[in-house]
Amino acid sequence: MDKVLAINSGSSSFKYKIFSLPDEKVLAEGIADRVGLDGSSFEIKLANGDKHIEEVAIPNQEKAVSLLLEALKKYDVIKNLDEIVGVGHRIVAGGEYFKDSAIINKDNLQKIFDLTDYAPLHNPAEGKGIEAFMKLLPGVPEVGVFDTSFHQTLDPVHYMYSVPYEWYEKYRTRKYGAHGTSVRYVSERTAELLNKKLEDLNLIVCHLGSGASITAVKNGKSYDTSMGFSPLAGITMSTRSGDVDPSLLRFVMDKENISIDDMISILNNKSGLLGISGISPDMRDLEKNKDKRAILAREIFVNRVVRYIGAYITEMNGADAIIFTAGIGEHDQHIRKMVMEQLGIFGVVPDLEENETNGEKTITKPDSKIRVMIVPTNEELMIERDVVRLAHLE
Repeated sequence: MDKVLAINSGSSSFKYKIFSLPDEKVLAEGIADRVGLDGSSFEIKLANGDKHIEEVAIPNQEKAVSLLLEALKKYDVIKNLDEIVGVGHRIVAGGEYFKDSAIINKDNLQKIFDLTDYAPLHNPAEGKGIEAFMKLLPGVPEVGVFDTSFHQTLDPVHYMYSVPYEWYEKYRTRKYGAHGTSVRYVSERTAELLNKKLEDLNLIVCHLGSGASITAVKNGKSYDTSMGFSPLAGITMSTRSGDVDPSLLRFVMDKENISIDDMISILNNKSGLLGISGISPDMRDLEKNKDKRAILAREIFVNRVVRYIGAYITEMNGADAIIFTAGIGEHDQHIRKMVMEQLGIFGVVPDLEENETNGEKTITKPDSKIRVMIVPTNEELMIERDVVRLAHLE
């Protein structure tokens, strides 16, 4: 049976799932963790629930790929490497090069590395992961699935910044967004659940996880999105600040005598829920904590989500559905409740009993003017389907 790998290479991690074709069953999944760092390990979880973890040195992406291929054979997920007929890779930044997922040849691989400035922690690792697969699985199609490509349908009104236009002409300074693969899956799945054509729907997808974004999907296409030139912009996140006045940054840099690199690091890694609460970047920890700063962090998070939802309902002149997805969106009933309770002006009528539990469902009453739903995301499945589509594996 033919099989497809879906790969997500982070700066120091390497997550994977392997699917069988054509039934799209997950045969195994896992992670190579702390790649290039001390204390690295490799994990594989089989379809029967068995999990195997090995403490092993993983100095680079090629070693991670080698361990993966060895484990797939060792645990009888595959009998030989010929069963792997395609590999899909999640890539953070596709810039304006990639308006869709793409087969990765040498030229496209170089473009991924050329876009390093747009995602310095991710694109190099993802590119090296592709190189490793090209070496160890020569001739097998490699497909890049770009977080930014779904948002290439934004028009200039939504993607341009109010800065000198020459910056865009010279350096392509614009909004690129992120989470596009997740939003694309969730939008398509929502249309299926509503038994409607995606192009007939206006949706607002709230991808609320450690990284979080809100996207307006108008007639099946990305219309506007909260993340910007980088994933740092938009709503409050676990450790990222979201939107902030640049003048504030200069003010604090002068007071603290820190560099712009230090400030960007603080905005990415020490801000958001962690920065406000001083306790944790994890929403679950904050929910249990009655400290006033923990409560404030959750309230600010909800406020920023509501702010973007309200703007996007107005921009699209209405919405058919608002969808919660990703870790917080799928599992935090209190955050969902707090958001819905502030959307009454738009005719949202929460079904608080339905909201008490998680899972794929509607969480508003039948008379709600806008339906609110929970739709679990599945980026890996979207990656697998793009491999099948572009490598003509149907």
